[in-house]
Amino acid sequence: MQTNADWTLVEQIKVGDDRAFNALMARYKRPVLNFVYRMIGDAGEAEDLTQDVFVRAYQNIRKPGFHQTTGAFSTWLFQVARNAAIDCLRRRKRHPTESLTNVEEDGGNVAVTARTADSEIAAKEVGAQIAAAVALLPEDQKTAFLLLEYQELSYAEIAAIMKSSMKAVELRLYRARQFLRKRLTHLLN
Repeated sequence: MQTNADWTLVEQIKVGDDRAFNALMARYKRPVLNFVYRMIGDAGEAEDLTQDVFVRAYQNIRKPGFHQTTGAFSTWLFQVARNAAIDCLRRRKRHPTESLTNVEEDGGNVAVTARTADSEIAAKEVGAQIAAAVALLPEDQKTAFLLLEYQELSYAEIAAIMKSSMKAVELRLYRARQFLRKRLTHLLN
């Protein structure tokens, strides 16, 4: 884990070293992008939101009152990403729209290109079913599940990101797994 090195870079950013910020961004862009994408489910929007996460992080670091937290920098950064993703999902609920990438100029649906390999199609279908089931989880369960399964964070790190106890994280993960097991039983057989 890069905890001390990350906080050293943060100290450099605070005094105006933008190269240090570029180093942090290079280290965490892909994990943050993957997490945000899995939270909101839209690749283009996830890229925009990831950029916004790093802008928010930079602005917060440069504030005079910003100081190192007791945990890892990545924990703090994933809190920023989680909050941004939840804000995005709330905006979607208030202002539902259809993505322009799903509509042609004449208003019809974009044709899906045919795949030749049956196994590739089956794997994508299974992946889509899993992603759809994960998307149905309540936000707290989805966040915990994604951080554990895709970011490979510990229960303690997830608890810090979610600002909850490890017991609460365990319960959220248990409930998420139960829901997914019920929802995806047809894949397990």
